[in-house]
Formats: sequence, C-alpha cells, structure tokens
Amino acid sequence: MTLHPLVTQLHFARSEFVRGLDGVPEGDGVVRIQPMNSIGWMVGHLANQEHRYWVMLAQGRDLAPGLVDLVGTGGPASTPPLAEMRSVWRTVTAAADEYLDTLTVARAGSFLLRDGRPVKESVGTLLLRNVYHYWFHAGEAAAVCQLLGHRDLPEFVGDMSAATYRPEADRG
Repeated sequence: MTLHPLVTQLHFARSEFVRGLDGVPEGDGVVRIQPMNSIGWMVGHLANQEHRYWVMLAQGRDLAPGLVDLVGTGGPASTPPLAEMRSVWRTVTAAADEYLDTLTVARAGSFLLRDGRPVKESVGTLLLRNVYHYWFHAGEAAAVCQLLGHRDLPEFVGDMSAATYRPEADRG
C-alpha cells in the first residue's frame, strides 16, 4: 500500500529530527538553555503530540501515562532523561504508525473524536501540524546543540529520496 503523502512527510520529518540528534550525549540531553527547553524535553514533547493524536484519539490507547504532565505544552519546565524520552518516542511512533500507515485520503478529511465530539481540526490538518512541529523543534534542537559546542551538525535537509513529490494521480 502506498502511504498517504502527508504520512510520508511525517516519516521524513521524524527522520530528520532524529538525524539532527545523532551523537548528542545523554548529559547534553538534559541541559536547559533558557528560554529553550532541553533536548530530552523536545523528544518527549513530540512523542506526546503523536501519542495524543495517533494513539489516544485515533486508537483509544494510552501507552505513555503521565507523559503530558512531564512534557506537555504549558506545563512546568522539565529536563527528562534523553534516553528515556527516546525510548518513549520509539514506542509511541511505532504505535502511531499502526494507524497512520493505513490512512486514506477519505480518512484524512475526517475528524477524530474526543469525548464523543469531533476535534476542531481534520486528521489531515493534524498531520500537517505534527510535521511542522517536528521542523520547529528540529531547529530548536540544532540551536541547543550549537550553543553546547557540537560540531559537524546537519546543515541542510537530508536525503529526500524516500519522501519525493508524487503527483496527485499517483496517490493510489
């Protein structure tokens, strides 16, 4: 099955976020250079968004109880361990893909339900929000790495061969 183009873009944004964190040591993952968040927080925060959208709302499962309290928007600053947040992120994104990898064009225009009511944005718009959120935090993480003195950081978007543009007729 061909993936929905927005899912392909999410997979690519994830891979670029991970590529940007390649070689970041555990100790640097908990450093908070105010007003920015720690890299561990960023990883957990992105996992939290995917968990909320694609696991809890789309599938009715809670694989990461308490994650929102640790890294949710508007909560107190935290510096969770990078290794722990990477593990949670891998678990959540694998579960999210169980839903996302079956997404159809029709379902992208539908609305997930929260407490029996549709959320305000369509599945497709939530996907766009998720993709853009990755790019936002990829830049923030790169800034933290630069300020911590990391060298040889990615300077540009990487290999897009798995995420190339496909004309509308090729969506399948």
